[in-house]
Amino acid sequence: MIPSLDAAKIATRDPQTLDALRDAAFDIGFLKVRNTAIRPARMRLVLAAYRAFFDLPEKQKRVVDMAVTGANRGWGAPQSEQVDPDANPDYKQVFDSGFEAPETGLSVYASNLWPSEPEGFRAVIEAYYRDASAVAMDLLRGIAEGIGEDRHYFDDKFDRPMALLRGNYYPPRPDWAGEKDFGIAAHTDYGCLTLLGSDGVPGLEVLGRDDEWHELQAAPGEFVINFGEMLEMWTGGRVKATLHRVRGSTDERISVPLFFNPNHDTNVAPMGSGQVIRAGDHLQKRFKETYRHLQST
Repeated sequence: MIPSLDAAKIATRDPQTLDALRDAAFDIGFLKVRNTAIRPARMRLVLAAYRAFFDLPEKQKRVVDMAVTGANRGWGAPQSEQVDPDANPDYKQVFDSGFEAPETGLSVYASNLWPSEPEGFRAVIEAYYRDASAVAMDLLRGIAEGIGEDRHYFDDKFDRPMALLRGNYYPPRPDWAGEKDFGIAAHTDYGCLTLLGSDGVPGLEVLGRDDEWHELQAAPGEFVINFGEMLEMWTGGRVKATLHRVRGSTDERISVPLFFNPNHDTNVAPMGSGQVIRAGDHLQKRFKETYRHLQST
């Protein structure tokens, strides 16, 4: 069972809710949250903005195609990613944007690529990025308490976050799709915490302890939360990164994950180990393994 928690109670440090948050992070790696500052109507507005972009002719989307960059900013065409080397490239489309600090010369802080259409797209997405990051930070504060650290342990490690906001467009599962074809194949997320909003259409599947795939969905305004490899490593395996996938169905689906990751130079080696693993190095390695346009650079 994946719990659904009240985000306001996490923020006010309700003991029972914090216990449930810790248990979900340690035992399952997935949970849902509701009653955040992002209301259902706001989420529908964001979903509509991404849908309007994905509905554009391919020629217009190619103007902001990330394949011509050395970073993950802009539009990603179908089959531009391969999260599982044993599966075929994913048939979804994506649009990525994130924290900008181009003066660093680091691709994880690259400038965003914004399309001229649809009108207002950039303003809607940038505002959502800001507010979703605040929700994610509140959740991380609850996790910090759950692992026995000060509530604000993570704060200064996320003031220039490598946070990536993505719009995913999953078309209806193609007629040609076989057993190795997925909207996104089985994977664990690469970073720390993922805040996933969606249009409520089923599609996300989580691998349970019984080695069976279980469907998980949430209506607009309720968010699916899961944890990535980086936080699992950082917490010495206490927080779990769990395999999940989208196989696809007869319905199209749009989801909006915020991959909330720390500052580039943050040491994410297991706490107390004496090792040094920079967050940026871990992410860059995983991006190069996934984004097909980065594999030749």
